[in-house]
Amino acid sequence: MARIAVIGAGMGAMAAAARLAVAGHRVVVYERTQTYGGALRRLVRDGFSFDTGPGLLPLPAVYRDLFLKTGKEPLEDCVELAQVDPSSRHVFADGTEVCLPNASRAGTVSALDEALGSGAGARWGDFLVRAREAWDRTRRPLLEEPLWPNWTVLAEREPYPAVPHKKLLRTRRARTLAEIAAWELRDPRLAALLESHALAYGLDPRTTPASAAVLPYMEHAFGTWYVRGGLRELARALYDRCLARGVEFVLGTEVTGIVEKDGRAAGVELADSSVAEADHVVAGVAPGVLDRLVSGTPAARGADDVAPRRGTPSRLTVLLALRGGRPEGTAHRTVVHTADREGELDRLFGEPAGLPPAPTVTVLRPDDPALVPDAGHEAVTLTVTAPSGLSASEADVDRILGAAERAIPGLGDRLLWREVRDPADVAEDTGAPGGAIPAPALAAAGGRLLQPSNSTRIPGLFTVGGWSHPGGGLPHAGMSGALVAGLIVEGPDFRGSR
Repeated sequence: MARIAVIGAGMGAMAAAARLAVAGHRVVVYERTQTYGGALRRLVRDGFSFDTGPGLLPLPAVYRDLFLKTGKEPLEDCVELAQVDPSSRHVFADGTEVCLPNASRAGTVSALDEALGSGAGARWGDFLVRAREAWDRTRRPLLEEPLWPNWTVLAEREPYPAVPHKKLLRTRRARTLAEIAAWELRDPRLAALLESHALAYGLDPRTTPASAAVLPYMEHAFGTWYVRGGLRELARALYDRCLARGVEFVLGTEVTGIVEKDGRAAGVELADSSVAEADHVVAGVAPGVLDRLVSGTPAARGADDVAPRRGTPSRLTVLLALRGGRPEGTAHRTVVHTADREGELDRLFGEPAGLPPAPTVTVLRPDDPALVPDAGHEAVTLTVTAPSGLSASEADVDRILGAAERAIPGLGDRLLWREVRDPADVAEDTGAPGGAIPAPALAAAGGRLLQPSNSTRIPGLFTVGGWSHPGGGLPHAGMSGALVAGLIVEGPDFRGSR
């Protein structure tokens, strides 16, 4: 039985802790805040309850596998999962609207044809076929295996297929999502639909590789899910599973250093200068935080490893308590698209970065009695991508509310109160500088969107969570935990799940 110190109680860290405890190791989690869950936090006020981090769960099979491998109770016995249908409603700049069904290609094609005109659905359907090919080519190396030592193969190879053009008698390979939109979708509304998937992860579609087609494909193929009571319930269930497996949590305790002895990780130093010895250390922290914890070479990365990503965007969230119940037939998620896509991207990803005057807004309106004081009220969450470190002004929030009125008519008259969560709040919850939010690992683009491997140059030190392979997002965090547990239990010859 090995002693394992885990730094941070985010979802990836807890996923690793639960798996390691089941394997017979003594696991202690040190968390600098007074609670667990990383970005999966909850705000409760006046009988209203809000998720302050992610509000939807893609690819729930990752957590089904985690709960299956760590105990007798399956995931569905610990939380109530509900499939969101329609998967999303989109309000485009020209006033066109479309509701997309959950995990139905035929239904999506039909809905797009009806809303956007004949042929739109077929173009999107053909795109999904190509996106599936990219998914099949990258799923295992990017999600189920430790990062390859020869990771540059993934960096150089674009898995999204080339598209034949009969008139030109040749094929053309899109390098970015924006080129897919322009060459293959050929409709500004379909382009907005595609690019919104990248924007939700803080990615600029003009520079994001075509391999990011896997993001909308994941949602299409595996559906979009909600956890009754909010996504915080998923964090609560995983925390309970860790406790049941004997994991010890030390909350409100900051790790200030990683102890090395005889050339390997040997424990952690705490803020009170005490040392907790360990045979392995698992760090679920952002790269800048890891730099401070490790003496010597920054970030504990080898010279041939993927460089950590820095300066990624954050999110700005506005929580709304509304009088009046949720209308019958309301979509759980509505995306209100900006009228100035290029201007929005220039503001978010240019220098200096700032919040666009008219941002794309995601509106979440769950049909969940647990979130409201009674049926005469509604809890609504508005989210926009924002530069890390941004401090939102009242004018910024008012513009977000103005955009949201396109999805919630009469919003101003129903408003009881609002609560704003900006990147500084994300930073407080997660410890990531500026509140930056990691994106999922993606192939191609010279490796810009790969994340560093879970192993480090220091034997016995591993990294877990969104800032290491396979990147950000709830499913990816769970996969990261599985990879780290495999590397510790089975050793460096571990080659991933089978």
